Amino acid sequence: MAEVAEKVVVLSEREVQCLRWVEEGKSSWAIGVILKVSENTVNFHIKNAMRKLETSSRTQAVVKARRLGFI
Repeated sequence: MAEVAEKVVVLSEREVQCLRWVEEGKSSWAIGVILKVSENTVNFHIKNAMRKLETSSRTQAVVKARRLGFI
């Protein structure tokens, strides 16, 4: 059997911040208010994190980020 190389995931500080607030149940709009950025910017960071974590939902991204020790 061939060994499967573990894919290294690197999340930006902002992506981690957004996922932490998602974990707290905050909407993109509320996270934007907290971080003083637009709702679109929050969605941009969350989508990037989801892509990097290979997940298809915000919830999955939070769970995987927690499992990998990001949050």
